[in-house]
Amino acid sequence: MFEFVMPPAFVMITGALVVALSREAIRPVLALITPLITLYAVWQVPDGVQLTTTFLGYEIQMVEGSDLRRLFATVFAIMGFGGVLFAFRQSKWHELSAALMYASGAIGVSFAGDLITLFIFWELMALFSTVVVWCGGTETARAAGIRYAIIHLVGGIILKIGIEGFYVATGSLEIQALTLDSFATWMIFIGVLINAAAPPISAWLADAYPESSPMGGVFLSAFTTKTAVLALILLFPGQPLLIWIGLFMIFYGIIFALLENDMRRILSYSIVNQVGFMVTGIGIGTELALNGAAAHAFTHIIYKALLFMSAGAVLYQTGVRKCSELGGLFRTMPLTTICGTIGALAISSFPWTSGFISKSMISSSAAYEHLSVVWFLLVAASAGVFLHAGIKFPWFVFFQKDSGLRPPEAPWNMRIAMILFAAGCIVLGVFPQLLYSLLPYPVDYVPYTADHVVTQLQLLLFAGLAFFVLLPLMKRTETVSLDVDWIYRRAIPALSGKIDRALGRAREALVRMGLSAGSVIVAGLRQNSYRYFSSRAPMGHTAFWMAVVLAAFLVLSLLV
Repeated sequence: MFEFVMPPAFVMITGALVVALSREAIRPVLALITPLITLYAVWQVPDGVQLTTTFLGYEIQMVEGSDLRRLFATVFAIMGFGGVLFAFRQSKWHELSAALMYASGAIGVSFAGDLITLFIFWELMALFSTVVVWCGGTETARAAGIRYAIIHLVGGIILKIGIEGFYVATGSLEIQALTLDSFATWMIFIGVLINAAAPPISAWLADAYPESSPMGGVFLSAFTTKTAVLALILLFPGQPLLIWIGLFMIFYGIIFALLENDMRRILSYSIVNQVGFMVTGIGIGTELALNGAAAHAFTHIIYKALLFMSAGAVLYQTGVRKCSELGGLFRTMPLTTICGTIGALAISSFPWTSGFISKSMISSSAAYEHLSVVWFLLVAASAGVFLHAGIKFPWFVFFQKDSGLRPPEAPWNMRIAMILFAAGCIVLGVFPQLLYSLLPYPVDYVPYTADHVVTQLQLLLFAGLAFFVLLPLMKRTETVSLDVDWIYRRAIPALSGKIDRALGRAREALVRMGLSAGSVIVAGLRQNSYRYFSSRAPMGHTAFWMAVVLAAFLVLSLLV
């Protein structure tokens, strides 16, 4: 017998619908209140299965509470509020409503007690995140949204095949730790990794997110990849393969972010890089590592949203997104510069910021498990993160050369959202116990030891020095970075076109050859028949061929 608990996702869905149907004058208030009411509902969910129902003949668990699930649902609700605050005066009603529906899908996944419920909310996210991409309102946004939808449709099909196969094999739909010992669990694993933006199926992220509106990118940065992180924690904790997938994601994201010229594509590749840290922690699988992965998802949502807010504010005020065309904005956008810099420091694990706490938990877990190679790569990657996000993003956008642009500060609601999230980055970094109290396992980790802080500062100082020494080589130019999506966006269509044209030419050549051969045969028959059988042909030839014909008839009659 369960006490009735209102699913927090349903609260968000109701709010999204009300926002869509409400009058313009009260829409902002409703949009801001909805995530706050949802946050209250999140914290009313106790541990264990709280709500079950029947769906298509299956007994499904709509709401299951735990510390881990509340942690993710909490940050998703906070993100919903911050995103709406940043966007409510600039976004149209359908973008706000779609963003809240998108957030409801993430919260629904957080509390899903079985694989079917997880899949339903998984697809809800895919549907409305596509709408958010399309709200970019440009032709490139429309095309990117279609590609985004196709990728997530394929990912959803793979996940559904895995779920059905697992149910057929075990008779269970329960969300539990799985092992990669069957085709079904591999399908589930791959389906989740597609949403986590694990290479080679990760280009959808850098393809779609930068094409959204300046406000839409803030929402997109938060939900899809982090729900995948939660699913990996629930389904595949301690899976060693994830360590190497995560490390690959880290360096893949760093390299492409360093090559990029578009400020929002830099941040998009940075998402891949940061999710790689979480995936690595899940692969290590100890309590400290899983705490670190969950904590890093929490902190990452806040500082990455802050970075997308600062980039969105710049884009909204200038209409420019390429680093080669930006610079010197600190003169007229000082608050955006400060907030963006705080986000950059947090993502770089600068001490006394939130990123320092969560990322240190993951790297320390590798050291405690004597995974020396993994630990070394994680530490080296921290320097790479500082290069591409900690320095490159604020330097080329707000400082470097004077671009001549003199935009005013962002509107007041954008500024308040950035201030709140910047404060969150610092508060969680200075008072890590606030974060520890939300984590799924008890925490006795002490990040602020003299040795750790000094080592991290030395690493960041060295990375900063390397950046400015190599600055001439890192000058932004009008370049295009080729990612895996080049294969299906350019190579396959180009190759298909060449094959089609080649087949067309071959078909025309065959037709010409056939017609030519037929023409020769007909001409030959006409000329030879005239030569041998016409009344003017020599009698000798005619008699010869008549004899041949009669002989043929004679042979045939004997055979028959």
